[in-house]
This record gives sequence, structure tokens and C-alpha cells, in this order.
Amino acid sequence: MVGMVFLNGPRLLDWASSPPHLQFNKYVLTGYRPVSPLGECVRSLFYLHNELGNIYTHGIPLLFFLFLLPLAIPWNQITVPWLAVAHYLACVSPQLGSVLYHLFMNHEGGAPIYHTLLTLDMCGVCMVNTLGALPIIYCTLLCHPALRSVALLVYIFLSSYVIYCAVSAQSNITRLQSFAWQACYRFFFFYLRWINVGSGSPTSLRSYIVMDALAILGGFVNIMRIPERWMPGKFDYCCNSHQIMHVLVVGSIVYLHWGVVDDLAWISSPRCPPE
Repeated sequence: MVGMVFLNGPRLLDWASSPPHLQFNKYVLTGYRPVSPLGECVRSLFYLHNELGNIYTHGIPLLFFLFLLPLAIPWNQITVPWLAVAHYLACVSPQLGSVLYHLFMNHEGGAPIYHTLLTLDMCGVCMVNTLGALPIIYCTLLCHPALRSVALLVYIFLSSYVIYCAVSAQSNITRLQSFAWQACYRFFFFYLRWINVGSGSPTSLRSYIVMDALAILGGFVNIMRIPERWMPGKFDYCCNSHQIMHVLVVGSIVYLHWGVVDDLAWISSPRCPPE
């Protein structure tokens, strides 16, 4: 049955024959979908091509995050509900933007549609970086309300600048560099926790460090085009750099979730020293 679905797919293109705006990885040589209308883009969910792995490595986690993540949040223990809502949106947004981008990137609208989808994808990445860090900042400065408010506002303004840089970047390298500002800001709060100046759950810091390590590794693999750089054409459909990055990003979000859940449960009981 699966084979019949694959056989019903359109004739796939090689790298040289694909539209110029889709020629962003010269080491993926075959399996490109032809320019297609909306319905054909959706139908590409059911036949083999070189974006299928990218769609499903984020599409399947998206379904889990959408429907199961709310069940994994201890709502009855949470005293600041907006932090939990921000966390949920942070976990869902990058998966949704990525699935739409990879599914419809060969739309007949051409480069304008492609760049709109790429912007949507980047906004999803910015959302997980921005909303995902709000509970971390809030809990780290829980005992210092005035500083906490200032730190949150600074991060929101910084994130607005990062979004502008990311959506206007002309290459993967400059796009990744845009997120370095947010990463440095988060690392500062990790440091505050490490030296016991900031507050938070004793078990959450490890989760946050693993979270960022996986995200950074994924970005590095994607930029370096590993492993397809070493054997062009051998990883066109499976296990190429972008798919590996997707898996690492999903792992990063899972660790973010574990850390935030620990923190949200932790702030349900006052733990600040007396004034």
C-alpha cells in the first residue's frame, strides 16, 4: 500500500532542476517536489520526497505537544497561570511554523510564498526562545519583583530586535547569530542560579543547560550540513542535517518542558528569605 502511494507521486526533480529559492542545500541532490498548487502540497504528505522527513520529524511531535502537553502541566499546583500558557505556546509554535514551511515551500506562488513561510518558521523559533525563557527569568528573580519586571521587559524588547534580525537574515549563519543575543541573556540567568544568587527549582538548571546544548548542537549540524557534506546524495531522503536538527530541537523542547514544570511547581510554595 505504501509503495503504491509512493508510485502515485509526481516526478521528482534534481537539485539543478528545482526552483532557485529551494536550492539552499547543494549536498541534497535529488527528491525535490515540483512547483505545485495547494492541494498537491498537502498530497505530498503521502509520498516519498526529500522534505517528507522534515515534515514528520516536527509534525508528529506537534501533535503530541498540542494534545498531551497540557496534561503534563501540573495546573493545580501553579500559582502564576500565564507562565504555563506561555510555556505551552513556546513548545507548540516552532513545530507548527516548521511543518507549514516544509509542507508548502514548493507552492506555485514561488519565492514570495516561500519567503513568507520562512518568516513564519523564524517567528516560531523566536517564540520558543522568547516565551520559553519567560518562566526561567521569572523564577530566577522570584524574590526580587522590581528586578524581575525590568528583566522581563528588557528580554521582550531584546527579543523584538532578534525577530527583526532573524526574518531579515540572508543566510543560515546570520540567522543563527541573531539568536545568540537571547542565548547570552538566558546564560546570564543560568549563571545566577549556579552561584545561588537567583532562585528556582534545584533540579531545573540541569534541564535548561541540556536544552540549550541540544539546540546549539542542532544549529551547528544544520549550518555545517553534516553528514550530507561528506557524501552528497546519500542522505537526500533520510538522516540529513536538517532532519537531525529537527530531532535535536524536539529533544531541546522536551528538556525545556521538564525544567519549566519543575520551576512552576517550585514557585507554588514561598521560598524567599525574609526582607
